[in-house]
Amino acid sequence: MRRLSYCPETSAGDWFTHSGASPGQLITFGPAGFPAYARLRFIRDPVGPGESEAGVAVPDGHPSELEQTRRALRLLGAFTSTPQECYFCLWDGYSDAPLPPPARHGPLLELPHRAYALFRGSLDDIDVWAAELGSGGNIAPPAFVWPADRRWCLASDVDPHWAGIGAEQAAVEALVGDQGLDVVPAHPADDQPNYY
Repeated sequence: MRRLSYCPETSAGDWFTHSGASPGQLITFGPAGFPAYARLRFIRDPVGPGESEAGVAVPDGHPSELEQTRRALRLLGAFTSTPQECYFCLWDGYSDAPLPPPARHGPLLELPHRAYALFRGSLDDIDVWAAELGSGGNIAPPAFVWPADRRWCLASDVDPHWAGIGAEQAAVEALVGDQGLDVVPAHPADDQPNYY
């Protein structure tokens, strides 16, 4: 039995389009209006012009993007009153996690330049993300995760080498202070480091 349930009613995502965030900010950091923002770096930022993502030496045992996202979400769980009611988005363009049958024909959450299948579950359901929506192997993290009380939002777009997080200042400080993650404070309106 699936733990993540597809939501054919996408109104839980309406706050994205009503937040006033630019399209670029929306898909990389989530809605505008959070007191603080950060970037969860899956790999280090580029150190010089023209450096490619493929040229970054990743040490053996480096956690996958999904593993890093899980750890960040576990920390963020302390900053919501609704950990049992969270939303997860699957981008319709992932090749390693195609949309499940109900979502292929149902409504998607439409944002500028992207469309997502919306799922509902508990925050702990990040642990079954790959098993339920991929082949069980390593797949991309959810494009978005947020609790029903909207206290924070994690955005992981397909293009950047990082995930954006909007939350209260204490949540961002907890993420930055975690020794198992590479998180830095960020300002969504600023140009962000990138490899493309």
